[in-house]
Amino acid sequence: MAVIDEFKNKTPEETLEELKTDPERGLSEEEARERLKKYGLNEIPEKEEPLWHRIFRRFWGPIPWMIEIAAILSASVQKWEDFTIIMILLFVNAGVDFWQEHKALSALKVLKQKLARKTIVLRDGKWQEIEARYVVPGDIIKLKIGDIIPADVKLLKGDFILVDQSALTGESLPVTKKPGDIAYANSIVKQGEMIAVAVATGLNTYFGKTVKLVAKAEREQRSHFQEMVIKVGNFLIVITLIIVALMILVELNRGADWRELLRFALVLTVASIPIALPAVLTVTMAIGALYLAKKQVIVSRLASIEELAGVDVLCSDKTGTLTKNKMTVSVPFTVDSYKSEDLMFYAALASKEENNDPIEIPIFEWLKQHGQYEKIKRCQQKKFVPFDPVRKRTEAVVECDGKELVVTKGAPQVIIELCDDTEFDKNVAYQRVEEFAENGFRTLGVAYKKPVEEKFHFVGLIPLFDPPRDDSKQAIAEAKRYGVDVKMVTGDNIAVARYIAKILGIGEKIYSARELRGETYEEYVILAQVITKALLLVEENLPEDEAEKRAQKIAKLVQKELENKKLPSGIVKKHESEIIKLIEEANGFAEVFPEDKYFIVDKLQKADHIVGMTGDGVNDAPALRKADAGIAVSGATDAARAAAALVLLAPGLMVIVRAIEIAREIFGRMEAYTIYRIAETIRVVFFMALSIMIFQFYPVTALMIILLALLNDIPILSIAYDRAKIAPKPVRWDMYEMLIMSFWLGVAGVMSSFTLYVLLEEYWKLPQDLIQSIIFTKLIVAGHGTIYNTRIKDWFWKKPYPSPVLYVANFGTGILGTIIAVYGFGLITPIGWEWAIFIWGYAIAWFLFNDVVKMAILKMYWARKFFFAPGHFTWLKKELGEAGKH
Repeated sequence: MAVIDEFKNKTPEETLEELKTDPERGLSEEEARERLKKYGLNEIPEKEEPLWHRIFRRFWGPIPWMIEIAAILSASVQKWEDFTIIMILLFVNAGVDFWQEHKALSALKVLKQKLARKTIVLRDGKWQEIEARYVVPGDIIKLKIGDIIPADVKLLKGDFILVDQSALTGESLPVTKKPGDIAYANSIVKQGEMIAVAVATGLNTYFGKTVKLVAKAEREQRSHFQEMVIKVGNFLIVITLIIVALMILVELNRGADWRELLRFALVLTVASIPIALPAVLTVTMAIGALYLAKKQVIVSRLASIEELAGVDVLCSDKTGTLTKNKMTVSVPFTVDSYKSEDLMFYAALASKEENNDPIEIPIFEWLKQHGQYEKIKRCQQKKFVPFDPVRKRTEAVVECDGKELVVTKGAPQVIIELCDDTEFDKNVAYQRVEEFAENGFRTLGVAYKKPVEEKFHFVGLIPLFDPPRDDSKQAIAEAKRYGVDVKMVTGDNIAVARYIAKILGIGEKIYSARELRGETYEEYVILAQVITKALLLVEENLPEDEAEKRAQKIAKLVQKELENKKLPSGIVKKHESEIIKLIEEANGFAEVFPEDKYFIVDKLQKADHIVGMTGDGVNDAPALRKADAGIAVSGATDAARAAAALVLLAPGLMVIVRAIEIAREIFGRMEAYTIYRIAETIRVVFFMALSIMIFQFYPVTALMIILLALLNDIPILSIAYDRAKIAPKPVRWDMYEMLIMSFWLGVAGVMSSFTLYVLLEEYWKLPQDLIQSIIFTKLIVAGHGTIYNTRIKDWFWKKPYPSPVLYVANFGTGILGTIIAVYGFGLITPIGWEWAIFIWGYAIAWFLFNDVVKMAILKMYWARKFFFAPGHFTWLKKELGEAGKH
């Protein structure tokens, strides 16, 4: 609980007494110094990570270790060409990651910079300006228009201030504060002047609590991408080491030369470790990030691209995200013979355009749009009384065409009561006020009179609301079509939230965040309705339908009363599973605080959802950091952009939908490469090891293994530019599916290699050095074909077709490998063009067979029919399934 909450219900006098502060003299300089020692500076502490540590982190951990071991093994057998390539991959992977982190601003650093720099405080009976970082609890502070409030404060003296706290709480409009109220650090004073006392500073403020949540989210942040790479890497390393160890034991038992055997085993291990896996996937995401940038989406954390592809729940802030964050006039209500033009005309006369009041701006805009703006220029405003919380209205004396008028606008109930009720039906007017309120409109009443008249003439009501963005409805519909459940999460009241949700087609299940905090009053409202109805039936003997109507009316009054009262938390206790179910079923939540947004994201993640969160304010920062894919929308605050993984430069949710499409394409490329890489490792390692153990024949030389690794891995970087299918539903790493697919494609590759070896050895009886060169050629050509098997989950000839970049890079290195085999160049025994053409035909035939295998695997997997009997390898499925969830 924030410190400010302790002072909400205390009077100014009780607050001053607790803080031991004299409101007339303030703190003494000596007391201020003591409190500064006790509470610390009024700033967000930030521990900056040293540059050396940021660099070192790139070379420490399972993924870098995997590459570094490969480099050490290469150096140990003095294969410096291989060592050089591996080190290049290591530094490319680390460099891209470091560049991305450097480009993204630190959320804590930006939040720290948001603190107010200067403020006026009362020290030793004198007002003085000091740096806000030296404000301490108990300081008497002067707040005036334009000030950023430096600490959480209790307001003491003055008429009122109008405070914009939208970036902290998500409310659409500035809030009126009067003596006895509290105000939050970093909210902005829009109108008025007051004296306040600081009650909390630094991390103890409401704002500081937001920062703590951001820090907590950073600590708990998980990367599904890194988990997947580690799982795949570990799997391939373990499989390779087991097979190589068996091969060494068998060959040593046969009396093989241990030096040559160890050298070959080390080279085979190096070639099998997926050293290019992190680099290829990182480059694929980096190139995807550049493409997203062209679509007005800036990526600050590369792994968020993969997360965005899997998002199945998108929690969207309302104000400024789904809506325009700009008040607009809805359909006005007028009485008697008055028209909408009259209503807006009188409202404008009771306003001051130069004040740029967010409530008054839409009135002038309406007049401009309807060609009525010039009409108000013919009137002169002689006197203007601004809005204040006591009168709850503005009033102006104006002269129009030589006639003087008094015009007023403000709270509808106040305006209605000032008017002559013989001129209009007061009940109808109140009914419309109620209807507007139920739809979440902010309503203004408008009236006028002649100076000599006592009563005003009621003109009508102006309903104001923050309208949805033009593309929000379509974007939500498209998101749902892609299997993404959109939930609205807003700090606004529940009536506003339900109205916007209804317009946008989000759904009708909008709940108050009180339900999450155990502060619901629904039970009390129902109880009030039941008791009232029973009393009316028994005591007044009313008909049941009449009793029901009156009971509903009283229940509404009870609800309104309870909305303004803070109920003890935990009255309604729910089990975590009930809360998660409530969040999953809800279409949105209103009246939320930053910790509620964080809580909602956290619970959805615990329910195995990949969660996206959009927002634009400081209040959204913790949830943006916590979410798997935090998205700062166009015009977001610095704090929101720093906390988010993706930053939108263009307005509207449609940008997010396009980003999801691109992310799913990028994911498709990454998945295709991963399956390819696992299949290739199985194909090469199993074939090599089994050939040595069964046939006592080395199918390729150590040099050929290095050439294979280079020719197969380097050109595959071009998969980052490949075309990919957009998945219709959210995607995530299914490790079990990938390994099943890779295993059987690998098995098919081993079968094709052994078939070729038997033909060459037994049928054509070729010399061993020529057989090695032919098999080397086959491994290169067939390996290049495997990527066309894995790139789409359909027959290889179906759309989307391979991109020219992938085709040229892949086909080009295949031809290069073939030329090396044909002419030898002193590296290997030349095979000539006849054998080369035969190998290409042989590889193509097996490529077609592999595609049949792939389709059979997919069909059986989708039908949940596997190649293993039920219960077999349960441990493997369970282990990989855990990774698959992420």
